[in-house]
Amino acid sequence: MSSDQKPTVVLVHGAFADGTSWEMVIERLQTKGYTVQAPAIALRGVTVDSEYLTSVVKQIDGPVLLVGHSYGGALITNVDAPNVVGLVFVAAFAPDTDEALGDVTPDSKDSILSTALVQRDYPTGSDGTTAPELFIDPAKLRAVFAADLPEERTSVMAATQRPVASAAFSDRSGPPAWKSVPSWAVVATKDKAAGADLVRSMARRAGAEITEVDSSHVVMLSQPQAVTDVILRAAEAVPETSAAR
Repeated sequence: MSSDQKPTVVLVHGAFADGTSWEMVIERLQTKGYTVQAPAIALRGVTVDSEYLTSVVKQIDGPVLLVGHSYGGALITNVDAPNVVGLVFVAAFAPDTDEALGDVTPDSKDSILSTALVQRDYPTGSDGTTAPELFIDPAKLRAVFAADLPEERTSVMAATQRPVASAAFSDRSGPPAWKSVPSWAVVATKDKAAGADLVRSMARRAGAEITEVDSSHVVMLSQPQAVTDVILRAAEAVPETSAAR
């Protein structure tokens, strides 16, 4: 594959995080000559966030490979842009039409996230009204989110986490992009946040090529090379797949 055929890789972070969660993957992809973007997501709900992500993708010249972690998987599922050539779900949700994350997450027997969430309210900017948002109890973040990372690292993650609006769990998903483009998935087998069982079942439903990794939810931090390898495999496959469609 020549360099001008390489898709731009857009890395989409999940709830309670930001684009720096991809830093070790970004370094590895850039070393391989890929153009990478890791846009900041507002975490205000699937509808608003996926609309923003769609606008980002449409303004990129050439093919785009979308990679989503956790909640970011719901966003890449809802991107409607003609230059998207593939999807990679990393410990990520892959909802179907009219599905809300709040409907399906209770089905996971592996997830313990609900036991660690704390609710706050944030101003919506309209007539002094507020809406609920969620964050992880800092004392529980390591066990739920990143049990295979050092405590000094997870204490920083707990202090810098970004709350997600409850709309992230109530917004209904639209027609899924995984029905029209090829997809890959990384299932973190010790994922107690999204839930390894739910992530696996969604990936199978999407027809994704699945790679299982012995990791917590933040597999891109604990096993960055394994995640990068899947992204590279997808990036090398999608131009040929896209041309054939």
